[in-house]
Amino acid sequence: MKTRAITGFFFIIVLVGTVLLGRYAFIPFFSLIGLLALSEFYKIVRKRDVYPLTIIGLGTGILQFAFTGLYLLGFLSEKFLLIPLLGVFCVYIISLYEKSKNPIQNIAFTLTGFIYTIFPFTCFIYLGFIQGNYNFEIPLGFLILLWTNDTGAYLSGKSFGKRKLFERISPNKTWEGFIGGVVLAVIVSLNLARYFESLNTWEWVVVGIIISLFGTLGDLVESMLKRNYNIKDSGNILPGHGGVLDRFDGLLISAPLVYIFLSCL
Repeated sequence: MKTRAITGFFFIIVLVGTVLLGRYAFIPFFSLIGLLALSEFYKIVRKRDVYPLTIIGLGTGILQFAFTGLYLLGFLSEKFLLIPLLGVFCVYIISLYEKSKNPIQNIAFTLTGFIYTIFPFTCFIYLGFIQGNYNFEIPLGFLILLWTNDTGAYLSGKSFGKRKLFERISPNKTWEGFIGGVVLAVIVSLNLARYFESLNTWEWVVVGIIISLFGTLGDLVESMLKRNYNIKDSGNILPGHGGVLDRFDGLLISAPLVYIFLSCL
């Protein structure tokens, strides 16, 4: 418990500090987190007769983040953003030359990992620039609401939890915990609107609800992945907390949806 608390404390400081330091820290740091998440995914699924094309997948992820960063920093035109997708087609071509029993499965897991990790972190990075120039308020508010939902769900579930939310996947989650997470996220959203004026009050509330609903689903999806492969943690990079996927599972579905919502305003 002590190790978990210390790791969590310093990890939060690093995350918040990186967001506050500005775009030159924000983009590389969360790009690295996204690549670590993809690496963990490939290590998890690399069992039995499945061999994802790790080098190609990570290489495509690096290109995706590099071109995204250069575009957001103003060094690259928007028309070049499709170039990293060439790596996706390389997955199909290289699979032709690999002597594998299940080439289609290898392709499927390679691309699934990319969609599951790189795409959400790309959307999260875009949140910092969604209003033009870099603004720390939206990505920081996103992280605060993500942590708020987790905290509210944990405390409510521990105090009042009786009805199982999704027992087959995650036996400890309850409807009471889920509702508690949503309620606390909405309350914090109302307070965020007072200090972070980048969004209106109702916009922060909607963002909070999206994060609560789909952050929970993201948690369940990652639990399903681990249960499928009979593992407890996605990795061991964070002592007491597991891997990167364990810490950012709530972001993987909610970040793209928050980005879509804010882009439509």
